[in-house]
Amino acid sequence: MLIEPFKVEIWMNEWETRCAYNLAETCVASITIDELLHLAGRNHADLSELLPMKMTYGAIEGSTRLRQAIADMYADQSVEDVTVTHGTIAANMLVHKALVSPGDRVVSIVPTYQQHYSIPASIGADVAQLRLRADDGFLPDLDALRAMVTPGTRLIALTNPNNPTGALIPRAMLEEIAGIARDAGAYVLCDEVYRGTGQVGDGMSASIVDVYEKGISTASTSKAFSLAGLRVGWMVAPAEVTEQVLIHRDYDTISVGMINDHFAALALENRDKILARSHAITRGNLAYLSDWIEGQPRLSWVKPQAGTTAMLRVETEGTARAFCVDLLEKTGVMLTPGDAFEMEGYVRIGFANDPDVLRTGLAKLGDYLR
Repeated sequence: MLIEPFKVEIWMNEWETRCAYNLAETCVASITIDELLHLAGRNHADLSELLPMKMTYGAIEGSTRLRQAIADMYADQSVEDVTVTHGTIAANMLVHKALVSPGDRVVSIVPTYQQHYSIPASIGADVAQLRLRADDGFLPDLDALRAMVTPGTRLIALTNPNNPTGALIPRAMLEEIAGIARDAGAYVLCDEVYRGTGQVGDGMSASIVDVYEKGISTASTSKAFSLAGLRVGWMVAPAEVTEQVLIHRDYDTISVGMINDHFAALALENRDKILARSHAITRGNLAYLSDWIEGQPRLSWVKPQAGTTAMLRVETEGTARAFCVDLLEKTGVMLTPGDAFEMEGYVRIGFANDPDVLRTGLAKLGDYLR
């Protein structure tokens, strides 16, 4: 099977261990197991409960404890609707492989995580891309979407909150998207890995599975919960989708590690405390970034409503990639070039890392721009 190189992952793999100030990071500043225990009201003595754990494959679809903690984050979902995966990346892949066949119509709302157009294209699907525009606040043009979603369309794929722009589709618009999908008989795959990072209130945006009967939600502990190292994700989906996903999952997963499952359940059972920490970081950092951008005449943006990243339009004589490489080599500051999202002229910046790293990196970026 031929598939396009994964542009953003190639960039991250090449540079993220070689930079001094990683402003390309997408996860809220990662926590240690010790910090997780503290946030959960536990201590080192609680690690003893792991000692008698026999290292079998464990529960194949994920422990009931973890799946219940995941289901509790949705309005009307049960344990049976949840399948545990190796990160959101595996959940997305499994959905595309399980639902999409050669010739199927797939509409992908871009920019997005590249899985959502490259995987169906590699399968031989007819992939149409609906491009978001800064003039629309990076929210989808529903008339354009309606024109693309022809009768018999198999799948609409999107990220909400959007990766990479941080735009947030409100519930009313999700319901309109659901109506468009319903008229065509299409499923809607909503990659919700940044759910919980909203800039107001509890940060939890509406999920597609609580809006649409053929909605599919994928997410993980990586971004909002600061635990990318657990490699635990999930899919919440209708029964007929779960049935097909489990067939494919048997070929490439078997199960998620029992220790990973244990700590993911502990985190999600205490999600209010972890999200409070995440909100303090993302909201404080975004306010600082917003003030900083006001003083940068070579930059413009649409301020994110959620997520951990923003797209900055940069005035530069060369390509955005050349700008990013030169910036890295001269200052140690890492951004992500917009061509990784087919957005030439833009760079992606992450604002969810340690505040000191962000502030120092922005100071160096400001000097470079001047």
